[in-house]
Amino acid sequence: MEIVGSRRKALHYDAVSTIPLYRSAPALEVRLEDFELFAMDRLRVLKGISDALSRGKKPEEMQQVERDLWKANMKHPEASEVVNKDIISHFVLRLAYCRTEDLRKWFLSMETALFRYRFMSESVEAQRALMAEFDLPYKAVSNAEFESTKDKLWQVARSVVPPLSTADTVFYKVPFEEVPELVAGRRVFVHKGHAYVARNQVVSLVATQFRSHLSKALILTNRKWISTIREQESDRLAPIVEALCTSYLGPDYSEPRELGDISIKEIDQIAQSSFPLCMRHLFEKLREDHHLKHGGRMQFGLFLKGIGLKLDDALAFWKAEFSQKVGAERFDKEYAYSIRHNYGREGKRTDYTPYSCQKIISSSPGAGDHHGCPYRHFSEENLRAALGKMRLNNRAVEDVMDKVRSRHYQLACTLTFEAIHGTSCDAGINHPNQYFTDSQKYLQSKNQSTV
Repeated sequence: MEIVGSRRKALHYDAVSTIPLYRSAPALEVRLEDFELFAMDRLRVLKGISDALSRGKKPEEMQQVERDLWKANMKHPEASEVVNKDIISHFVLRLAYCRTEDLRKWFLSMETALFRYRFMSESVEAQRALMAEFDLPYKAVSNAEFESTKDKLWQVARSVVPPLSTADTVFYKVPFEEVPELVAGRRVFVHKGHAYVARNQVVSLVATQFRSHLSKALILTNRKWISTIREQESDRLAPIVEALCTSYLGPDYSEPRELGDISIKEIDQIAQSSFPLCMRHLFEKLREDHHLKHGGRMQFGLFLKGIGLKLDDALAFWKAEFSQKVGAERFDKEYAYSIRHNYGREGKRTDYTPYSCQKIISSSPGAGDHHGCPYRHFSEENLRAALGKMRLNNRAVEDVMDKVRSRHYQLACTLTFEAIHGTSCDAGINHPNQYFTDSQKYLQSKNQSTV
């Protein structure tokens, strides 16, 4: 796969199935802008699947989630380019996620889940074509063997959810260790080391093969990345590849949206009603200590900018707090410049954007720092206390703590939002300013409905 400035040769996939198996990198040219954009679109699909799985969506719900995610993100203005986008995006993300064991594990799980849902949407003929491509050696159970085991087979078929169709008498006999999830879920009849797999369960066989091939490919890609690619592409592709894993995929919230500006007088009230825990904590510490270290000032200051605090009000707000500890003169000399800088009024005049959840989670606060993500950086005792102050009931706190222990920090924040507001947040929380905006919209609509 060669990256070029603007040319690209089409790649054609002629098999019956619409699912590429990504056996080898395609021999085509890719524009640099497509290299990144295609990868980010696929990443939206994979992260959407990851969020839905973390929220405990059922298999039938996951099928719809995948369809909606794919339709929303993997389309292309030119129909002939859809397959190209599919293949290119996979190989770019393979490069991005091959670099550590944790990244490989996540990518492998999400790509396998995506493959599973796509396979289940294929026609029977396409499914058979994919099985043939994987060279799966399994033969259908003979009529004689079926007759001798059919009572056991239908007993299992009736017990699984959803029930297998008794009209489908095609079963495959495979070594039981090749379908561990079916065995663990008691969804197959096992006899003498073999599992009898119904035709509509063969997705487990094919997904296992897909996972095995991709797992090996990720290791090989990692070796190539270390030995040649990273050095050869250090100026052009490497920065893009290395940034993809931590990319924030939503709006940047650099400007307040439909909610408009806020004033200093409103901050105390909206902090109680609509600040996410990370920003509530910083606000409380600022009120308590009349000071925040650089990391806290950046995280909280850009958040306030994003929710609509104008520069003059920001200067007045920070000065009112800091001057109680360092004095007004020292504030003007040492701190006012950085506030103006964040608003694009000093230095290179860059208009800085508020931090996303991913950036906050990946930060490393030190002693005396109060920035970062409470769900990741707080002790369990401190987090429970903070959630209690937000008036979460015991059941909600335990649900949040369960997600924290699984390192699903954004989902923990989402559950906090849902518990406080009494409404679902299917999109999940991906940005502190999104939390604020969604909270304010909900409260406004609630107030209007009670008028």
